[in-house]
Amino acid sequence: MPASIDPAALRSLRTLTWVVYALYALSALVGVTAIAAIIVNYVKRPAVAGTIFESHFEWQIRTFWIGLAGMVAAVLTAGILVGYAIGLVTIVWSVYRLVVGALRLMDDRTVVEGRYGMAS
Repeated sequence: MPASIDPAALRSLRTLTWVVYALYALSALVGVTAIAAIIVNYVKRPAVAGTIFESHFEWQIRTFWIGLAGMVAAVLTAGILVGYAIGLVTIVWSVYRLVVGALRLMDDRTVVEGRYGMAS
């Protein structure tokens, strides 16, 4: 992590990362919160660059887009019943990624192995 970032700024970025995870989790009940989360991810991406939170933002962004693609595929193939399996797999995969990300954040760790010279 860059030495130039003060502890207060790091605490703020950590809180922001938690808020984004919460927004994604809430999207199961209120889908629009995922839109708010992805906007925050892209707007605040430069602020987290070079910190452990960068890997979390990358993880969240990737989870959003792949999850969205999976759900679109599920809806498009629901008529031939395979869509329900695709939807279930997408939901389980998304929950897994949110839980793993949150657990890593709780331990102040990156999500991706070997990022930023830190052991995950």
